[in-house]
Amino acid sequence: MATVELERLVKRYGPIEAVRAIDLTIADGEFVALVGPSGCGKSTTLRMIAGLEEISSGAVRIGGEVVNDLPPRSRNISMVFQSYALYPHMSVRENLGFSLKVAKRPQAEIDRRVAEASDILHLNELLDRRPSQLSGGQRQRVAMGRAIVRKPEVFLFDEPLSNLDAKLRTQMRTEIKLLHARVPSTVVYVTHDQVEAMTLADRIVIMRDGLIEQVGTPDEVFRRPATRFVGAFIGSPTMNIVDADIVDGRIVFPNGDWLPVPDRFVGARLGNRCGLGIRPDDVYPTGHGLPSAAGSQVVEREAIVSVIEPLGNETLVFASYGGHDWVARMLNPSPLEPGRPIAMSFDLAKAHLFSTDHGRAIEPTGG
Repeated sequence: MATVELERLVKRYGPIEAVRAIDLTIADGEFVALVGPSGCGKSTTLRMIAGLEEISSGAVRIGGEVVNDLPPRSRNISMVFQSYALYPHMSVRENLGFSLKVAKRPQAEIDRRVAEASDILHLNELLDRRPSQLSGGQRQRVAMGRAIVRKPEVFLFDEPLSNLDAKLRTQMRTEIKLLHARVPSTVVYVTHDQVEAMTLADRIVIMRDGLIEQVGTPDEVFRRPATRFVGAFIGSPTMNIVDADIVDGRIVFPNGDWLPVPDRFVGARLGNRCGLGIRPDDVYPTGHGLPSAAGSQVVEREAIVSVIEPLGNETLVFASYGGHDWVARMLNPSPLEPGRPIAMSFDLAKAHLFSTDHGRAIEPTGG
């Protein structure tokens, strides 16, 4: 295992900066996920760590050593790609051992390492098959096995599950989590899927336009987003965020409807305008949400139901208040009809406020 350090890392394509002087330290044995929308620079960052992209400026250190000028094979890393990248004419056994064969390792060592990887990933019954005879999930396990046999200091994953269907993605997330527990290693994992990042990673790095917006544990980025972008990006369904004016302790929406400023922001420097953010779990038809905890500030308003999305054990309700459709999560669903009024509860103790100037979260005065 090894630490991975990025220092003022930059990648330019002509006049365009795809990665813009980012700093990041990944601890020995840590599982870190890079997430963000397409084009944010996450895969480019991973490829610079791997040595597959030339670094424009800055430094990459692996185990304390600057590796900017080292070829990929000399960095003691293994990479698992989205496309599996298996040799179609080779058996699973041959694919697993190929890198060791190229390195001219003794056959006894190759056999031993292949057997170890096969046991970890439950590939023993597939060793004599070709990739064309495997399912997508089996191919991805072979790709991970090929990385394991090299015993690298750092594992790099580049959107490894994006080609799989929803059921297989869930299964493979479990496989990867078990793999990290059985084969302790430093992992850098790129994904556009926030669910993967939240369920797998020790820390999440959220990127946007080549910059890092926030680094934190899954709980930190969900409960304490540093910016409006992070608040909207993390969480499904997405956070409700509405711009409104601050007038005499009220958050006033364009049509005149209002909510009180959350108690924990009273006394904070709010300015004249802000973005109010409330997650769907914290907006719900009255009586059909999570039980309110001590210290909650639940405010009830009448809203008009717009759309209903039944999901079995819960229902997503889109209801209009303040000229905005709020996404609400309703537990223990009861019949609702679009166009009808409904009492909606807003738990303002869980609300977030964001600056409309720079999008940074406004710090509460308490709570």
